[in-house]
Amino acid sequence: MTESGALPLYTAAGVRELDRLAIEGEGIAGYTLMCRAGQALFNSIATNWPACTQINILCGAGNNGGDGYVLARLLREAERAVSVQYLGDPGLLKGDAAKAFTDFTAAGGEATAFEGELIAASLHVDAMLGTGLTRVVEGRWRQAIEVLNARSAPVLAVDIPSGLDADSGDICGIAVRAQRTLTFIGRKRGLYTARGVDCTGAVDFSDLDVPAAVYERQPAHACLLQQPPLGPLALPRARSSHKGDFGYVLVVGGGAGMPGAPRLAAEAAARCGAGLVSVATHRDNANGLNAGRWEFMVRAVMHTDELAPLLQHASVVVIGPGLGQSPWSRQLLERVLETALPLVLDADALNLLARDPLKRDNWILTPHPGEAARLLGSSTKAIQQDRFSALESLRAKYGGTIVLKGAGTLIGDGGLPAICAAGNPGMASGGMGDVLSGVIGALLAQGLMAGDAARAAVCLHAQAADRAAAAGGERGLLAGDLMPLLREGLNGRT
Repeated sequence: MTESGALPLYTAAGVRELDRLAIEGEGIAGYTLMCRAGQALFNSIATNWPACTQINILCGAGNNGGDGYVLARLLREAERAVSVQYLGDPGLLKGDAAKAFTDFTAAGGEATAFEGELIAASLHVDAMLGTGLTRVVEGRWRQAIEVLNARSAPVLAVDIPSGLDADSGDICGIAVRAQRTLTFIGRKRGLYTARGVDCTGAVDFSDLDVPAAVYERQPAHACLLQQPPLGPLALPRARSSHKGDFGYVLVVGGGAGMPGAPRLAAEAAARCGAGLVSVATHRDNANGLNAGRWEFMVRAVMHTDELAPLLQHASVVVIGPGLGQSPWSRQLLERVLETALPLVLDADALNLLARDPLKRDNWILTPHPGEAARLLGSSTKAIQQDRFSALESLRAKYGGTIVLKGAGTLIGDGGLPAICAAGNPGMASGGMGDVLSGVIGALLAQGLMAGDAARAAVCLHAQAADRAAAAGGERGLLAGDLMPLLREGLNGRT
C-alpha cells in the first residue's frame, strides 16, 4: 500500500513483473503494449512539441528501440518529418521489437546506422537503452549519448533516459539529459532521486491501459509523495484550543558564536504550529538570539543540570542545529539521549552520534549524504550511488525514522520508503536543514506519528521552497524565506 495521495514506484524488476502479469494474466499481447507506448509517445510530441519540423529517433536493440520504431511508423503515417538512427542491428532484433521494425519498414520507413553524428532535428527521441541496463555505458552507445547531450535540441526519453539506473537513480557512466521523459506501466523509483532528477526533465506517465487488477498483484517498492500527509492537522483547530494542546518543542543547539541555526529551527517550529518553543543554547548566544522573534524563549545552558528543567516540560526535542562537536556539545547530547522524549537529530548531533552509534525507536534522524556517510562509515559517493540501500542501512543501524536529504529526499520508517517530489536547487543553501528539523519537531509536538511527521514536514518544506523559487528565482533563496510559506502550506493556502 502507498500513502494516501502518493503514487506507487517500482524497481525495474517490479515493472517487468507488471508487464508479465499484463501479458500472461490479462491476455494483453506484448506488441499491443508496445503499440500503445508508441501512441503515447506520439501524443506527447503532439502536445509538447506540436511545431517541431524534424524528429530524429535513436533506437536501441531491445524493446525500448521497439517503442521507437512504433513511434517512427506513427509519425510517418501522420506525415511528420521523421528519421531513425539505430545503434543495435535491426536484423538481430527479437520478438515484439523485431515486429515493430518490420512494420516500420513495411510502411516505407528507413533506418540508418549511427556512425558518430546525429541527423539534424528539432526534437530527438531517446529510445536506446531501457530499464534493463546493468553495466557502464561504453562504445558507440556512450558516443551517441555524448553527441545527444551536446545538442541544443530537446530530447524526449522513452521510458527512462538511457544510461540511468532505474532502481537507484545513479548514472551508469553517462546518461541522456532529457527535457521530458515518458515512462510506462510503472513509475521507476530511480527517476525521482539522486542523479535521476538531473536526467529526466519533466516526467509523464502512461499505464498503457493496464488493468487495475495487475497493480493489485504487484506491490510497490516505494511511493512518491504529492502532498504533505497532515492527517488530523489538516482539520480546523477546536475553538477552545490553547497553547498547551499543541506541544512544547525544545531546540538544543548553537555552540559559541553559532546562534543562527537554532534560531531558524525554532522559528520554523513556531511557524508550523507548536504551542511553545524554547531554545537551549550557549550563553554567548543567549542575548539576542530571538531578537525580532520574541515568541520563542531562549535559555543559556552551560551545564547539563541547567538543561534538566527544560527537558521536564518539553514534549519534543530537536537537537543539533549549530551544536558543534565540543565537550559542551557532547554533554548536552548525552543528557538529551537519557530522556524518553521523541527526538529529532540533525547536523552535529548526527556527527556526534556517528562516533558513538546508538539504536533507538522514537527518534528521527535527518542526515544529508555526507552525514549519512559518517553514520555508516562509508563515503558520500557510495551513499549517492544507492540511496535506497543507504536508507535501509541507516534504519538497520540506528532505528527510528530516517530522512535522507538531497535531491529526491527519502523517508523511511520501516514501511514503504517515500520520495518527496518537490524541491529545487535553490535549497542548496545554509540553514535549510535547520528549518526542516524545526518543522518536523512542530508536527511531532502536535501529535503526528514519527513517520507521518517526517513525510509531511519534508513535503511542506520542499513545497514552500518551490513557491519561494517561483516568486523570486532559485539563486539567492534563503532558508528564512520559507517561514511565511510554511505557515501557508500548513494551513492549506498554497
